[in-house]
Amino acid sequence: QVQLAESGGGSVQAGGSLRLSCAASGYIYSSSYDRYCMGWFRQAPGKEREGVATIWTGGGYTYYADSIKGRFTISQDAAKRTLYLQMTRLEPEDTAKYYCALRYSSGGCRTPKDVDFWGQGTQVTVSS
Repeated sequence: QVQLAESGGGSVQAGGSLRLSCAASGYIYSSSYDRYCMGWFRQAPGKEREGVATIWTGGGYTYYADSIKGRFTISQDAAKRTLYLQMTRLEPEDTAKYYCALRYSSGGCRTPKDVDFWGQGTQVTVSS
């Protein structure tokens, strides 16, 4: 079993920044960390959960949704088993609950159906 714990959400004004963190624990420690797809998803009220950014923990590949490209950066600290999402120039449309995700099987993780494990989520609210 894998546990994902997000932190760093909050309320900011438009144009502000936040950094989300996701600490991975559990069985993942017993396995090679550098072979998973991890990512950030978000879900606003009344909307479907959508992929925001993903990263291959082995390094060298990232994916960003068009809506956040150039404003958000996904990164990781492999030694700490921690995933980050640096969010800048936040807009009211970015308001949502943000979830950390991990695909334990091989392959990408851009869509919710690809995900094997989810965190509990952290709320991000951007006011205009």
